[in-house]
Amino acid sequence: MNLLENLLAQCHFRDGGTNVDLAVSGGPDSLGLLLLAQAAGLVVHVHHVDHHARPSSTDDARHVRAICERLGVPFTLHDVEVPPGANFESRARAVRRATLPKGVLTGHTMDDLAETILINMMRGAGLDGLSPMIGDPTKPLLDVRRRDLHLLVANSEFRALHDETNDSPDFVRNRVRHELLPLLDEIAQRDVVVLLARQASVVRDERSWLDILTAPDLAQRLSDVDCRELMTWPCARLRRWLRVTLSRDESDGVHPPTSDEVERALHVVRGDVVATELSGGRRLSRSGQRLTLDEPLH
Repeated sequence: MNLLENLLAQCHFRDGGTNVDLAVSGGPDSLGLLLLAQAAGLVVHVHHVDHHARPSSTDDARHVRAICERLGVPFTLHDVEVPPGANFESRARAVRRATLPKGVLTGHTMDDLAETILINMMRGAGLDGLSPMIGDPTKPLLDVRRRDLHLLVANSEFRALHDETNDSPDFVRNRVRHELLPLLDEIAQRDVVVLLARQASVVRDERSWLDILTAPDLAQRLSDVDCRELMTWPCARLRRWLRVTLSRDESDGVHPPTSDEVERALHVVRGDVVATELSGGRRLSRSGQRLTLDEPLH
């Protein structure tokens, strides 16, 4: 079995002939996604987002367009502006998600999965953070290793673009990729990416089981639940209910409350305090035995 056949066997694509949208930056991951999707017989439409984050971004768009012309696939350029502020990565991601068509496929690999797990752990994530992306149909390459995908592209007739920001230690993900993961491999004396991916799959299965168990809880609205009843629940059950109930829907996805916010909400439920401030300018308060979540005025 050659490299292409081996990688195709690891992909989770839809059936051949299916129309799919691909997010292609021109880097080796997304370019590899494009080559594999075509080899799988999918009818692809490439989308490229130009954030104007680098002087070369316009050249990148031309490069991806030229590749699409050679492959005979449709290409759409999304010209966007990222609003100013802190954490450019997060803001750019939000703009991309709001701009790209729903269900667009991305080139996230098993290595991206492992990096995200470690980043989430450093942020104090719960079970959701320990099993990100698993089962997401927009991430068909989660069983593919980055090095193999890059080798496929290197052996192709196309040149992948290099984003120099991926080398900068100013970004947490880059330090996890270039420093933390190699150190973990050295300490464990094995490839921890595979271990983290396997753990994520197990945690995802357990999350699915918990979702079934807690479905009746999650059907209850915040204002309908008596705090006296909530205080009879095991702490893990109550934390899970609060984590889901207090999540926020944003343009870049659903944002659950932090562990600290959940702990403060627990104090409100127990009557230790009458209210607490939450992310997004929200306020959770208790009056008698009832909870109220006030949203900010716009």
